[in-house]
Amino acid sequence: MGVNQSWIPEFILVGFQLSAEMEMLLFWIFSLLYIFSLLANGMILGLICLDHSLHTPMYFFLSHLAVIDMSYASNNVPKMLANLMNKKRTISFVPCIMQTFLYFAFAATECLILVVMSYDRYVAICHPLQYTVIMSWRVCTILALTSWSCGFALSLVHAILLLRLPFCGPRDVNHLFCEILSVLKLACADTWVNQVVIFTTCVFVLVGPLCLMLVSYMHILGAILKIQTKEGRIKALSTCSSHLCVVGLFFGIAMVVYIVPDSNQREEQEKMLSLFHSLFNPTLNPVIYSLRNAQVKGALHRALQRTQSM
Repeated sequence: MGVNQSWIPEFILVGFQLSAEMEMLLFWIFSLLYIFSLLANGMILGLICLDHSLHTPMYFFLSHLAVIDMSYASNNVPKMLANLMNKKRTISFVPCIMQTFLYFAFAATECLILVVMSYDRYVAICHPLQYTVIMSWRVCTILALTSWSCGFALSLVHAILLLRLPFCGPRDVNHLFCEILSVLKLACADTWVNQVVIFTTCVFVLVGPLCLMLVSYMHILGAILKIQTKEGRIKALSTCSSHLCVVGLFFGIAMVVYIVPDSNQREEQEKMLSLFHSLFNPTLNPVIYSLRNAQVKGALHRALQRTQSM
């Protein structure tokens, strides 16, 4: 690692090539969105901690999702905002590798948490009488810890592979931040690491989890179709709607970035999609779960009433 760092002491984040006025406008828009995402996810986390009606497995996993979203945004957005205000868009070697590691670690962990949440919905709808036994707090804790451990372990493997590569030039990272595929392109050796990263990402973070969630939702759909009343079917579907929206946003963008073949506009599209992943997803997730969830809205209403009574 020391040799690589001595060859390339710092990288240059290319970002968007825009006018100063447009960059200033984006700075304020992204700043407001970033602050909103922190406040919204913090609100979700606070409600889950303080309201006893939300002390269930579903909201336990949702609290982890809120922590991941805040961490995910905070890893990328502050540096991106600083670059919009600064023409010298450099980042030293070690912070760049650390940003790469955390970016993938939080993304992989979020993916696994979403898989666990789909399993929670499967148990709740397909095995309601055994729900409290199957989804005990011990099981929930193990599932959450396993998701975090596997996400960070996979990202650590990618970081180790990245550190073994020689970086002797060029220095320009054609991205908004240090994303692993963009950094790999700067290695001054014809390497197989790029293929390994894409393969492991597709198998362990995209295709594998999607297959697991597909199995869960096939069982859920079968159970819903067996419900006799229309009201019962609608109620069962409503418990999954928020999760399906978040899954669609997360995996839809990830599949475009890592699976769609290269094209002339690929790099610019990746910048926009990564921006959506880093900034808009953490902003939209709490909105989706609050607007489409009666229990969260009820908890927020009770919290506001307690505040007014004080």
